[in-house]
Amino acid sequence: MTGHIAALYRHPVKGFTPERLDHAELTAGGPFPCDRLYAIENGPSGFDPAAPAYIPKQKFTVLMAIAEVAKARTRYDEASGVLSATADGQPDFSGSLQQADGRIAFAGWLTALLGEEVRGELKVLDAPGYRFMDHPLGHVSIINMASVRDLEAKIGRPVDPLRFRGNLYVEGWPAWVENEWEGRELMIGFARAKVFKPIVRCAATHVNPDTAERDMDVVKALFDNYGHMNLGIYVHVTDSGRITVGDAATMPSLEPTA
Repeated sequence: MTGHIAALYRHPVKGFTPERLDHAELTAGGPFPCDRLYAIENGPSGFDPAAPAYIPKQKFTVLMAIAEVAKARTRYDEASGVLSATADGQPDFSGSLQQADGRIAFAGWLTALLGEEVRGELKVLDAPGYRFMDHPLGHVSIINMASVRDLEAKIGRPVDPLRFRGNLYVEGWPAWVENEWEGRELMIGFARAKVFKPIVRCAATHVNPDTAERDMDVVKALFDNYGHMNLGIYVHVTDSGRITVGDAATMPSLEPTA
């Protein structure tokens, strides 16, 4: 069965505002473009930009730990490295995350916004070629919109798909079929990818992306209704290609790949 790509999003700064795209160029073996380039360290994390290695997300200013992160509305200009940010009660911010003074300025702006939630000095982190993914092998994430709607039906209230902070949102697949696709290949636009694993959800999904309130226990709802805490899948790109909103998203064949 063939679905289609309904929406594409990147998250340049881990935990902050998703940015909607019309298209993206996927590269074999690579992550989603301009996704999780930066993370904001909340006190010493042990991350070494000279030897980057996976660090648990609890070390950063992310929704799982700090719901108030959703109060910030950010936008990143990839060409210039300039991040723009707004929040109620805060002066507007604009500064380059590619420059030391811009990083320090954004850390100061965010410290004022988060207040008592700040555990230590905030610091903007990055490293060439490194991405701050929730899973060290979580290259590209796909959300099946039918699964989100089935969850909505079970709990009797709307669930904003952006709670799941995916890269691709797909329409046209049956609900929850993606949980059985580990090791299988699928086509998305003009790229090919292999399913790595389902995405196990955490308390970040409890935060309303519009209000910054913890207003829904999504993890409990998943477990109570389905016996698992999965929503979405991670895939690894095996053949490079452009993906565009409206492109086909073809379900895997029945047989797992080698």
